[in-house]
Amino acid sequence: MNSDSNLLRIARIALSKEFIRNVAAWAGLAFALNLVWEIGQLSLYTIFSAGTPREIAFALAHCTAGDVLIAVSSFVLGLLATRRHDWPISRPLLGGAVAILSGLAYTVFSEWRNVYQTGSWSYTPAMPLLFGIGLAPLLQWIVIPPLCIAGMRKR
Repeated sequence: MNSDSNLLRIARIALSKEFIRNVAAWAGLAFALNLVWEIGQLSLYTIFSAGTPREIAFALAHCTAGDVLIAVSSFVLGLLATRRHDWPISRPLLGGAVAILSGLAYTVFSEWRNVYQTGSWSYTPAMPLLFGIGLAPLLQWIVIPPLCIAGMRKR
């Protein structure tokens, strides 16, 4: 199969009603799970003690929205890797590995950039670090994609 026909096949899949339904379900699960995670890890960031209630609410909304974008991107990367719109059911190991690795890769970049380069946020001393990156946000992308897969498989 040549690369043009592969691209056409992937484009057809990405425009299908099934894919739209699956990515919407994935986004919904990701929203709920990431909101809970963000609330749970909030005390590991300085905004929890230094921010106003409005700043904290904005940070939770902003971070959760960003998490959903990362999750949807990881779902699409799973589609590209598996060539299946239903990869959480048909190819959960490959698609899940892609979702986890892509989420981790982006999180490492984002945490490094925002903590050490731009100073957009900072950790409290309670945040466990792995090579200078917060362990809680790293675990987020190891734990949540498999939970999304499990949720998709129960649908």
